[in-house]
Amino acid sequence: MTQRATPQHSRVLIVLTYFRPHVSGLTIYVDRLARELADRGHQVTVLTARYDRSLPREEMVDGVRIVRVPVVARVSKGVLMPIMLWAMREVRRHDVVSIHLPQFDGAAVALTSRLFRRPTVLTYHCDLRLPVGVVNRVADAVVFVMNWIAACLSHRIVAYTQDYADHSRLLRRFPRKISVIAPPVIMPAAPQSDVDAFRTRHNVSAGPVIGSAARVATEKGIEFLVDAMPALIERHPDIRVLFAGQYIDVVGESQYWDMLEPKIRALGDRWTFLGVLQPDQMPAFYSAIDVLVVSSVNSTESFGLVQVEAMFNATPVVATELPGVRQPVMMTGMGVVVPPRDAQAIADGVSTVLADVQRYVRPRSQIEELFDLRATVDSYERLFAQLARSAPAATVMQGG
Repeated sequence: MTQRATPQHSRVLIVLTYFRPHVSGLTIYVDRLARELADRGHQVTVLTARYDRSLPREEMVDGVRIVRVPVVARVSKGVLMPIMLWAMREVRRHDVVSIHLPQFDGAAVALTSRLFRRPTVLTYHCDLRLPVGVVNRVADAVVFVMNWIAACLSHRIVAYTQDYADHSRLLRRFPRKISVIAPPVIMPAAPQSDVDAFRTRHNVSAGPVIGSAARVATEKGIEFLVDAMPALIERHPDIRVLFAGQYIDVVGESQYWDMLEPKIRALGDRWTFLGVLQPDQMPAFYSAIDVLVVSSVNSTESFGLVQVEAMFNATPVVATELPGVRQPVMMTGMGVVVPPRDAQAIADGVSTVLADVQRYVRPRSQIEELFDLRATVDSYERLFAQLARSAPAATVMQGG
């Protein structure tokens, strides 16, 4: 039998469907968590899909061991893979299992963790809401059942906010298992020289600039920002949008892009796609814009890490009033919330912020008190240590 590590230096297995180099709020969250745990001396393995065959089956990156499971088939945005074979091997080698949902394979991993009596923590990033279509509706239902089974088998469930936990169709079924841990945020202040260089490179000069940082995906509600532009142009003739994030060949979003692209093309040079920016480019991006818009439309968005990243660089936010998504603005006062799926409300919100930007700016220290990477990982470590003592005796299939 493998010797168990000390609680101070645990072996942590993290499981999710997509990981780096794929970029999303979920992968950024897990990447930050994994690297910080590794920096603290924990042995961290990420078990994930080999969604691109050019990726190595196994590698070490920033002190984190990444193991990729081959993909057998693809369904919409998801993948099918023989996770159980890899889980049987990896779970027994680790002291605690951290499963990140939504994912189809979470139930199989949670069951394996129970079989090997390993403490199991779910981090629930969002409810899954795939684009319209019969196949996607079936996929939604199947993934929900798998996530529910995983939640039943887990010892604790981490949610970003109590607000989202109270409204999520899955999380509200497990109130006694919920631990609220703020998401990990890393966003250094941008040197003025970097901001100036960014502005020069992207021709940011006169006129207000709206920023958006997201993938082009249905749940992001980008069409409502696009539809808000005519009203905004009438009020602010020189206004433009800088969009940071993947917009070409986004998995499962070809129909959405086909609908969106002609509308954006009609805006001409008022809308600029920057592509996926590197982490060291993001502070300058946030500092170069006047307001960040988060136009999400459903519960697939549970928070919006980009809001806090913008706030760290003194940029206010207009966010839709969805559970969880509204929390950064409500907690900090750095912006306004508007109804979802309402282009006019977005236009009004942006104009409100632009009329008095400084009214919505808070000191960086104030934001750091609310969102701190070290505090987030401290909370995970305490949870892991607590479960290491109590999880073997926990009741299987404990619900809400």
